[in-house]
Amino acid sequence: LALIREQQAQGRLVAMTGDGTNDAPALAQADVAVAMNSGTQAAKEAGNMVDLDSSPTKLIQIVEIGKQMLMTRGSLTTFSIANDVAKYFAIIPAAFATTYPQLAALNVMHLATPASAVMSAVIFNALIIVFLIPLALK
Repeated sequence: LALIREQQAQGRLVAMTGDGTNDAPALAQADVAVAMNSGTQAAKEAGNMVDLDSSPTKLIQIVEIGKQMLMTRGSLTTFSIANDVAKYFAIIPAAFATTYPQLAALNVMHLATPASAVMSAVIFNALIIVFLIPLALK
């Protein structure tokens, strides 16, 4: 436990694996904690995740999968935010172009009504989901 705290104080990311009650405090302190499925309930509760195979040889694979999931989540979040901003730039000018004629110049998609703007956003979302599924499953 002291070693984990010392490493964390130096700014390092600390991972811990364990299966017993004596490992629980260190698992709770570690940044990434993997408890073995064959271990005690205390170890399982203290860990961030439980290795169902109880095979510590898979720790490298766990880290690689975690990194991939983090990158995929970041990619999807970035795309989602950019997509939402782009849709608002398409919907807002179309929605208010009749009230504020100055916004007609921003209506680059030439959407005639607010309903057509919203419908185009819904259709775009339905189509883009098909392309995002492989990225999410990566």
